[in-house]
Amino acid sequence: MKCTAGILIFMFLAYSGFAQAVVPSTKSNKGKLFIFWGWNRSAYSKSDISFNGNNYDFTLKNVRSIDKKTKFNLNTYFNPTKATIPQYNFRIGYFIHPKYSISIGVDHMKYVVKDLQNVKISGYIQSGSEYDGQYGGESIQIKEGFLAFEHTDGLNYINLEFRRFEEIIKDKFIKLNLTAGIGGGVLLPKSDVTLLNQMRNDEFHLAGYGIGAVLGINIPIWKYFCIQSEFKEGFINLPDIRTTQFSTDKAHQSFFFSQWNLLFGASFPL
Repeated sequence: MKCTAGILIFMFLAYSGFAQAVVPSTKSNKGKLFIFWGWNRSAYSKSDISFNGNNYDFTLKNVRSIDKKTKFNLNTYFNPTKATIPQYNFRIGYFIHPKYSISIGVDHMKYVVKDLQNVKISGYIQSGSEYDGQYGGESIQIKEGFLAFEHTDGLNYINLEFRRFEEIIKDKFIKLNLTAGIGGGVLLPKSDVTLLNQMRNDEFHLAGYGIGAVLGINIPIWKYFCIQSEFKEGFINLPDIRTTQFSTDKAHQSFFFSQWNLLFGASFPL
């Protein structure tokens, strides 16, 4: 947690100092609408996951997770009918000032608890399964029959962002811009959870909130288009995750995330 907070503070301090040293663009962005589409890779801190139901109440400690990369091929990544299969980012926004914009977007990440890992468990299970018992910190293996836990359709972070935009290189042959901002929003995951062989819930559900900071490099192409590379760090809290077909069964967790994005964009005056 301290490491992530330090990274975020460093990002803003470095950006603020750098922005003061550059010459701003002579062209005004004010009044422009912009749209971005691209893809991401993500990483997550370890997380304690608590499960609550009529016949169980237990917590798994320091659970490791990964994202779910989709194998690259043109048909999957550039076919509009399959656009939501990879981990993607979509954002639309408006420049309210030559240097400042507001935007709304969806960061579609995928979160997968690693199978066959051993974790500590505390609490109780009385579900009529082989895992029934009282636990006080014993080791248990996450595997089929006990737990499969994913947000793969996905970990949908719907967020508002406020960003600053600076032109740092303006040459006849190359232009380069720097952007940074902060944001926050809600998580609407479609979680794939199989707990103690119970039937899973398969619906989108408002599960929590997130906050984050972003730093990016923007390369204009021709007049209206650009490529943008971003690094985003943030925190996600999910106190209300649906786990089974029963609405009383819930899980909750919180974790830090890191995200690298490659985006293609277009902007134009309204």
